[in-house]
Amino acid sequence: MSMSALLSALRGAGRQQLSVSTVATRQTTGSHVLRIDRYTQVSKLVGKDKRMRLETISVGGHDWRINCYPNGSGTKYEGSHISLFIEKASHRERETEEDPTIKVEASILDQAGMPSYTKTIPEIRASACTHIHGFGWNCFISHKDLDEEKHLKDDCLTILFDLTVVTKECTEVALLPEPTVWAPASWPSELHGQLVEAIWNKEKPDVTIEVGGETFVAHRWMLEARSPVLKEDLSLTSDLRVADMDAEVFKTLLQFIYTDSLPLVEEATTAKKLFVAADRYRLDKLKLACEEALCRHVSMDSVVATLVLAERHSCPVLREACMRFLSSPGNLEAVVAADGFDLLKTGCPSALLELVVKKVMRQEE
Repeated sequence: MSMSALLSALRGAGRQQLSVSTVATRQTTGSHVLRIDRYTQVSKLVGKDKRMRLETISVGGHDWRINCYPNGSGTKYEGSHISLFIEKASHRERETEEDPTIKVEASILDQAGMPSYTKTIPEIRASACTHIHGFGWNCFISHKDLDEEKHLKDDCLTILFDLTVVTKECTEVALLPEPTVWAPASWPSELHGQLVEAIWNKEKPDVTIEVGGETFVAHRWMLEARSPVLKEDLSLTSDLRVADMDAEVFKTLLQFIYTDSLPLVEEATTAKKLFVAADRYRLDKLKLACEEALCRHVSMDSVVATLVLAERHSCPVLREACMRFLSSPGNLEAVVAADGFDLLKTGCPSALLELVVKKVMRQEE
């Protein structure tokens, strides 16, 4: 969406409720194992067109009843087939839910518990069935095709049912909430830009952040979208307290989060503080900009502290700038003479070793 379109949507939402109809599709699959023990005896005792097993399973928010006729159902199949059916046993649809679509698969399991004979009903609407027993087969399998050695384990007939139910539900989704009494003039002065103003005029902030003795307000969805660290923090509370950071630095950070506009960083001290804050909240674009600013400020007075900072926050560009400076003739010696050796040794020993090795190699050339 373009900037102008987003602004129009945000401002227009102040006059009317925006909503859209959506259709959510949900597919659920459930399985059920039907076992008929002493099948040979049962098939002799149960009469023709008589149901001997009635079991219910719940799939897709509905109850479904499984019916088994060991000696067939219907004049044509009585006494010669096993008939199987599944019917809808409940009517729990919400008003917004459409008629579900179902797919049925029934498999006779062999001695090893694997499907050896399968029949399938492809996707069909539940309301489309006009059979008295529901969905299924009058002629699931004939008695002569039922193999005792293959299909019966210890005279037990085992049939696996897989039922897939697809439901669709229509809902009205509000794109933006109704206008609140949040005054347009109450958006913070440190945040600038048309988009920021439009957001602030439309939605009331729902997060408070205490930094350096000042309290800031912001929108949870904006903070979570921009910083994975803030997203994690906000999963625990809506009232954050940020330690070890200046209020002015956080204002700049907040400005970047809302606008994605990089601040103009002139002073090395400000660049360093903002660099640490950007790294803390994983704002990579802002961190890189601060890193470039610090590269421009590398000097005899700052190089050791800057190199330690680069090592601590894994910044190869900044580290390379410091290493180049210290590799220049006389600079490393001057830093060591100015009591910088101990800081190099404790803060970035690998860099110090690299510098010493390079110096020795140059002397040997």
